[in-house]
Amino acid sequence: MAAAQEEQYQLLVKQAAALIDGEDDWIANVANLSALLFSELANVNFAGVYRLKNNELILGPFQGKPACVHIALGKGVCGTTAQAEQTQIVKDVHQFSGHIACDSASNSEIVVPIFKAGKLWGVFDFDSTEFNNFDQLDQKYLEKIAQLIFAH
Repeated sequence: MAAAQEEQYQLLVKQAAALIDGEDDWIANVANLSALLFSELANVNFAGVYRLKNNELILGPFQGKPACVHIALGKGVCGTTAQAEQTQIVKDVHQFSGHIACDSASNSEIVVPIFKAGKLWGVFDFDSTEFNNFDQLDQKYLEKIAQLIFAH
């Protein structure tokens, strides 16, 4: 199972790289990556980006139900990820102090920081309807995909 999931992720990284190859518009790139990951990751009900602007996170392109537009640093899983500049995996969002529930169907979450020229640019947020949907394998490959956004 893990080997098959790893192969799927390796293919996703290649697809993600091909989708954004030659395009330098961040909106187009994260919109396409959000759509790709929303459609390919199991049990995901939100895939999207929040960018850091004026010391808060602002909603960017995403797939899923309408989402919170402004998130303060240190608030919720996204704000915690941005403040720590480290991926957060939350097996049960209902147990995460300060969780921001944009969709009541969400039960677990992974948020990956996005860096541009070595500085935090924003975060990639993925919510799931399943508990414990994300693990270190997801982290490894979602971080690789996040690195592609500003790789050129």
